[in-house]
Amino acid sequence: MKINNIRVATLASIVLVAALTRLLPHPFNFTPIGAIALFGGAYFSKKYLAFLIPLSAMLLSDALLGFHNSMWAVYLSFVLIVAIGMGLLQKVTAGRVFGSALLSSVLFFVVTNFAVWYGSAGFYPQTLSGLGACYLAGLQFYQQDFFGNLFFNTVLGDLFFSSVLFGAFEALKSQVPSLKAA
Repeated sequence: MKINNIRVATLASIVLVAALTRLLPHPFNFTPIGAIALFGGAYFSKKYLAFLIPLSAMLLSDALLGFHNSMWAVYLSFVLIVAIGMGLLQKVTAGRVFGSALLSSVLFFVVTNFAVWYGSAGFYPQTLSGLGACYLAGLQFYQQDFFGNLFFNTVLGDLFFSSVLFGAFEALKSQVPSLKAA
């Protein structure tokens, strides 16, 4: 399959701009992380680009923001969300983007809170009940921020940014025929 350079450059620019919005002030966890991964998985026709470009943009923004001990879980979630985009968004529709964004939010919560439990070094018992306690505490953690709970953070952020990214590219495709898939 031939690479459409204009399409790849446009997609990469959208991903980079979205990743850099993480540097702007925002409510906790109201970020484009899940949307970037879904978007990459859905639109890059070359699988390696679907991973490489969004991951590179995330690394760039994280290099500016800083790293923490459980970044492996964030990046594992990110890679899995790219795969969700590849699988569930082969045909992009509003309903599929909505469902994929919700699934991505839940996946991110499950994976990153598992990492908290796994790396808790005695704070949570390394048992099934300890894992459950960690997930419960994770839900309570989300309730202490500006918007008030998990829905208004990760879920609403993923839905908002997915709408913006997918909507913007679909609008561009209708105006610029060379952006359509090869």
